[in-house]
Amino acid sequence: MSAITSNFTHHFLIAMPSMTDPNFTRTLTYIAEHNDQGALGIIVNRPIDMTLGALFERVDLTMEVDGFSEQPVYFGGPVQTDRGFVLHRPAGEWHSTLNVMDEAGLTSSRDILQAIGSRGEPAEVLVSLGYSGWAAGQLEQELAENAWLTVPADLSIVFGLPPEERLAAAMQRLGIDFANLSESAGHA
Repeated sequence: MSAITSNFTHHFLIAMPSMTDPNFTRTLTYIAEHNDQGALGIIVNRPIDMTLGALFERVDLTMEVDGFSEQPVYFGGPVQTDRGFVLHRPAGEWHSTLNVMDEAGLTSSRDILQAIGSRGEPAEVLVSLGYSGWAAGQLEQELAENAWLTVPADLSIVFGLPPEERLAAAMQRLGIDFANLSESAGHA
């Protein structure tokens, strides 16, 4: 059996209905990095009971611009849930940013939150607590076990749609209706 050599950076992972891990049930995950060391992503459709305004208060930052305070904070995944991660477009220049194929950035440094609060930049942001991570070969194994569907990412789904519509919109990119998706994938 040959190893999967695909790179799923800047792809969405769509959890199959058979996904039993409660962290990932009915999730849409944006993969920011995938290489031979593993994969890193952010769940983009699971808001938590916290607003960006409340998060700013908690970390002692001031929100001086309109339009961000009521945005939800997201559960990005089960790894480092005490740390904030900002998926944003454009990538920009921040202290700790993973640039994703010139499409977006994933930043974990405080300077981006300060810029959002003081200047409203970058304008397109999704703030999460935690991220999703896979060890070397783990994502490939889960894909081989039909735990996920993959589709090239379209960030207008993340930044342009409400969270409850994102999974269905990603499925439509594959021409599939989530309601019709079987719990077990077959191979023709």
